[in-house]
Amino acid sequence: MNKNEKDWIDITSGVNVRKCMRCGKCSATCPSYDEMEYHPHQFVYMVEKGDIEPLLNSKSLYKCLTCFACVERCPRGVEPAKVIEAVRLTAVRKQGNNHLLPDQIPDMLDDDLPQQAIVTAFRKYTK
Repeated sequence: MNKNEKDWIDITSGVNVRKCMRCGKCSATCPSYDEMEYHPHQFVYMVEKGDIEPLLNSKSLYKCLTCFACVERCPRGVEPAKVIEAVRLTAVRKQGNNHLLPDQIPDMLDDDLPQQAIVTAFRKYTK
């Protein structure tokens, strides 16, 4: 992973990974702990060190429930779930299957779909 992608993960997550003291409280409270190859505190540490490639290829990305139990438990206010979500988004974008183009939007509209869903998807998937 290049420096720009690491910076993008930092910006996208909005988390200062350097605040983590690696106490493991986030991982101890994770309901998916037993299913994950890399645990929440490991995600944060690996992103801090720029060792992101193993995370991008890990099934742990999709085991995180994004329940935010790790966020509530952290004594330093680090938000591991947001870091995992940013890495997950990076993995999806690297696969190249997530870009939403403006001319695709009219085909997606229907009466039951809130307009905010399209705006959110467009913001998330066009970067």
